Amino acid sequence: MNTLTNIENTIQEKGAAYFILIDPDNLPTNQTEKFVKHCVKSGVDGFLVGGSLLINGDLDKSIETIKKYCNLPVIIFPGSVSQLSDKADAVLFLSLISGRNAEHLIGKHVLAAPLIKRFNLEAIPTGYMLIESGKTTTAEYVSESKPIPRDKPGIATATALAGEYLGMKLIYLEGGSGAENPVPDEMIEMVSSQISIPVIVGGGIRTPEEAGAKVKAGAKIIVTGNYFENENNWKLISAFAAAIHSNQVIEI
Repeated sequence: MNTLTNIENTIQEKGAAYFILIDPDNLPTNQTEKFVKHCVKSGVDGFLVGGSLLINGDLDKSIETIKKYCNLPVIIFPGSVSQLSDKADAVLFLSLISGRNAEHLIGKHVLAAPLIKRFNLEAIPTGYMLIESGKTTTAEYVSESKPIPRDKPGIATATALAGEYLGMKLIYLEGGSGAENPVPDEMIEMVSSQISIPVIVGGGIRTPEEAGAKVKAGAKIIVTGNYFENENNWKLISAFAAAIHSNQVIEI
């Protein structure tokens, strides 16, 4: 079974999937084992690995450590062409369709494609859309692209629909790491009602209630990241998973 099929099956079974984003720069490898074990116990469905910048972190080692302690999908969330590894199960082949910077629409992809082929990585075509979140995020700055205004759900919907027609398998609505505000529910609802592929939502989601609201609005995959870089917040991961898994019956 390939990784995308695994994700689709999880969505079918649980109503939505919950992924944790691990940035190797921000989670030391000596803490990764403990974190991964806690995530598995708490009901997480998989991991994304990567970040806008990778300065001190070791992508290969992070992926190897995650896979050593779980059988969940481990997918690269690349911030650059250099963030590729044959250790992962798949890579989100991101095209920044909310922007107009050709390098992030096709340019970097031409450089990455031969490496992905050589590594035998499953590439999952993903329409990546930056959504205004209240501050300039690293992704916005590095990509040199404007986010879609958070009060313009029509623009987001038309962009997502175009992404689907271009052959994307997933649409990722991204508030950005450390976003002040998450993607609005109204935007998620409009986008998800007009496309037939799963919507991923990430950035600025800090409570289980917010995560559950995104699922009710139509999100099929929820991603949380830097909020759980603080170990004091780990105790909430199970509550996030429960809120996201809208179809799962919890036995008492």
